[in-house]
Parts: sequence; C-alpha cells; structure tokens
Amino acid sequence: MCHQTVSLVARHLETAGIPTVVLGSARDIVEHCGVPRFLFVDFPLGNPCGRPWDEQMQRSIVTSALGLFEQAQEPRTTTQAPFQFNDDESWRRRYMQVRAEDAAGLARRGAELRRRRAQSKSG
Repeated sequence: MCHQTVSLVARHLETAGIPTVVLGSARDIVEHCGVPRFLFVDFPLGNPCGRPWDEQMQRSIVTSALGLFEQAQEPRTTTQAPFQFNDDESWRRRYMQVRAEDAAGLARRGAELRRRRAQSKSG
C-alpha cells in the first residue's frame, strides 16, 4: 500500500484515539505526513517487514514496531530498524533499474496487464 495513504490513515486513526505505528521504507514521505510513530526499514519498497521468508527478521521488525508504543515519548518519533537487506548493498544501485535487454518484455507485460484490467472493468 502507498506510504502516503498509510500515513494519512494512521493520522486519522490517531485523532480517533486509536494508536498506530507505521512500518515503511519511504522515510521522506512518512515523516512529511507527520505520523506519531514510525519504524523506518531501509529496505527496497515492498519489504517493510523484512526479507522474504526470513521469519526471524520479520518477527524482530514487528516486535520493534510494537515496542514503539512503549518507547515513543513524543509525537513524530522515528526509529530505524537495525537490519540490512543483505550483506551486499548493491541492490540500491540496481533497484527499479530497467536494463535495455528487458525493456521490450516489460513493455509487453505492462500492455497485457492494462488490457486485462480494461477487460475486467468492461465486464
């Protein structure tokens, strides 16, 4: 889900008296929205709870997020999870990179997805 949407929903819930913690990877967006408690996970988008299939890391991240309920003493508290996505941080350079040899295939898949969506909307 979109970081901005989650952040705005969290702020709305907080005004209704429901405490929230946001887990996310887009620090600039979440902090700009001003959520009360934010656990920043410096991972590729789509992985806010940890590496896929790494249950121990995921449990630790969720436990840290829940700990913010007790630890946060002031509004707009941001804590950074103490993990790396992997030992090789080169994912940062490659993340969302489209190589020339992949462009045509990605364009075909995108066109097919748009066609299926349009077809499902038309019923």
